[in-house]
Amino acid sequence: MFRRPPRQQFGAICYRWNESEGAPRLEVLLITSRDTGRWVIPKGWPMGQKKSHAVAEREAYEEAGVKGKVGKKPYGDYSYDKAMPGGMALPCMVLVFLLEVRELKKDFPEMGARRLEWFSPESAAEQVREPQLKVLLRNLPQKLAAPVAKA
Repeated sequence: MFRRPPRQQFGAICYRWNESEGAPRLEVLLITSRDTGRWVIPKGWPMGQKKSHAVAEREAYEEAGVKGKVGKKPYGDYSYDKAMPGGMALPCMVLVFLLEVRELKKDFPEMGARRLEWFSPESAAEQVREPQLKVLLRNLPQKLAAPVAKA
């Protein structure tokens, strides 16, 4: 069977440190896809000459209203088959960047088209379908150090 080479996408794992209950807790933002309603991370196609981490940052804003600090080096990648009209599946490889959320906008381009929810990394991993993305989410606490408490 003929299989196309994967198309490149860029995505962001958006995270924050929630300090509302004492010790900082790492949380990950997931959004629902517009077509199937399943839990995903913000991601999109390359945008001209824009650098890959900048595309991931832009998609996080457009799809989730997120503003923050994006890492310039990839955190990892995962593959999935994007469902296309007519039942076709397009193989995609998503290069993933970490984005520390500093602000959530109340108004953004895809507001109302998606649900947004914060999860622990482990819970987020249980929500997504893609096995490689599950691994990236589960490994996140080891990758990120909790912020030092302010005196």
